[in-house]
Amino acid sequence: MTTHTVLVTGGSGFVGSHVILQLLAAGHEVRTTVRSLAREPQVRATLEKAGADTGRLRFVAADLEKDEGWTEAVAGCDYVQHVASPFPQSQPEDEQELIRPAVNGTLRVLRAARDAGVKRVVLTSSFAAIGYGHGQRHSDYTEADWTDVNGPAVQPYMKSKTLAERAAWDFVAAEGKGMELAVVNPVGIFGPALNDDLSTSIWLVKSMIEGRMPGLPDLWFGVVDVRDVASLQIDAMTDAKAAGERFLAVAGKAMSIPEMAEVLRTGLGPAGARITRRRVPNWVVRIMALFNPMAREAAPRLGIRSSASNAKARKLLDWQPRSNEEAILATAHSLIDLGLIETRG
Repeated sequence: MTTHTVLVTGGSGFVGSHVILQLLAAGHEVRTTVRSLAREPQVRATLEKAGADTGRLRFVAADLEKDEGWTEAVAGCDYVQHVASPFPQSQPEDEQELIRPAVNGTLRVLRAARDAGVKRVVLTSSFAAIGYGHGQRHSDYTEADWTDVNGPAVQPYMKSKTLAERAAWDFVAAEGKGMELAVVNPVGIFGPALNDDLSTSIWLVKSMIEGRMPGLPDLWFGVVDVRDVASLQIDAMTDAKAAGERFLAVAGKAMSIPEMAEVLRTGLGPAGARITRRRVPNWVVRIMALFNPMAREAAPRLGIRSSASNAKARKLLDWQPRSNEEAILATAHSLIDLGLIETRG
């Protein structure tokens, strides 16, 4: 098997950590960026606890909002997995707080990669760059679709992912000098957590298991397992057919929060006893939106079932993702195994 030197940006994050795990398992030399090298011991410990041999892993300090560190980070690399991107717990008042670092950071990584002679960059984009601003839609979204950044209910995070991905394609076309680009667009990412630094999707599952969700709103998400996102990222890195292509990372049809709750109750047995069955009517969420920022973000998406197709990744790269149910239950079991589910006092 041919091995390569691969840079993974944002190696301390949920997706980045799983990409590193799979790259190391395949025998590659891996370099990863963190904003501060003070994070290195924690990230190494997390990866080693998950079974990785980190002897072929090196850390470089680099920040998406600064030029320093990127030349060293990409030097000698064959490929770059650009995973790092800001993801807020809540939307900022000034959307540029998200858009500027997402766009400028992506361009900073691409310039450094081009100048270092990197063969291909795989960008972790998002369904947020594909399926928003269009209202209710009955057909599946595909890689040909783009989010309308001026459409209804398009929030700053969705704009940031859309504009950053468009900037990446434009840069490679105009200034890439032969460097290749492939893009992976995941939906809601679930699967095994590796530590207590939890993503938004994982917090959703944790909150349901702990009984902290008093009611289940009519919100719908695509689901994909983080291990399958990582495998698709790596396939998109080395497969010649992936050059210049986008790939939706999605397991199956969109699921509602009530459906996710039912999967958890059924799959966890007694451990899922605190998960509510109570539904929250849409009119209640809309009233809450008048004074609650989280409800305000959710209200425009109530009842909208945005399903996406994984046909392209399956056909072109023979990608075989786990089911929605497997991904959601893997999330829950990892939280339980890590001791991250709070018990009632």
